[in-house]
Amino acid sequence: MLTKRIIPCLDIKNGRTVKGVNFVGLRDAGDPVELAKLYAENGADELVFLDISATEERRRTLADLVLHVAEQVNIPFTVGGGISSVEDVDILLNCGADKVSVNSSAVKNPQLINDLSAKFGSQCVVVAIDAKQIDGQWIVHLVGGKVPTEFDLFQWAKEVEERGAGEILFTSMDNDGTKDGFANEALAKLSTELNIPIIASGGAGNMEHFKDTFKDGLADAALAASVFHFKEIEINDLKQYLRDNKIAVRL
Repeated sequence: MLTKRIIPCLDIKNGRTVKGVNFVGLRDAGDPVELAKLYAENGADELVFLDISATEERRRTLADLVLHVAEQVNIPFTVGGGISSVEDVDILLNCGADKVSVNSSAVKNPQLINDLSAKFGSQCVVVAIDAKQIDGQWIVHLVGGKVPTEFDLFQWAKEVEERGAGEILFTSMDNDGTKDGFANEALAKLSTELNIPIIASGGAGNMEHFKDTFKDGLADAALAASVFHFKEIEINDLKQYLRDNKIAVRL
């Protein structure tokens, strides 16, 4: 049985970790390299770094951050934000990242998923999908959740898989930062319809929410930010709780 993964997410802006609610109202949560080291020592299975305000000019800044993180951690980590080419990914992987996450650039240029998968392998390509419910339909949003598209979450997720993505990181914008639990119904549908791992994101508030997203949402991994950054949940405690509830995790 594959173990379920616990993944702290570090949203990066101007070199600092930040966290908001429903993608707005950001507040400082600390130094990303120090947090990364702490999480690696305390039982995190992987890490995700998302440069939420990345532009092409700042690619070097993100690469420098990746170098510093790679020196401090011994677990896989994914980097995303402003990645729009094979060259961008080459730089980040050479600096020590294990995977990359693409979002807006993949929607604007779906061929990018094919190109990255062909060059680096599907295991390296995570496609992040931010979506919210509008009139009962899950609609994909871009640019940090600011721009709605005409894409349906489930149709886009299927295309992403067909183009060679190795994983999908699904963030429910409705649940993000609310601490009311993950969007388990949508997650279960994604997990049932697709054959690649689904990472749940958006809504973690307590340990029970993680249990529910693994049992009810059928998620392969659960990602969270503020509950870890502000020490509301300790990762080792969470993993012991999950094991006590018959969920396979790496201790």
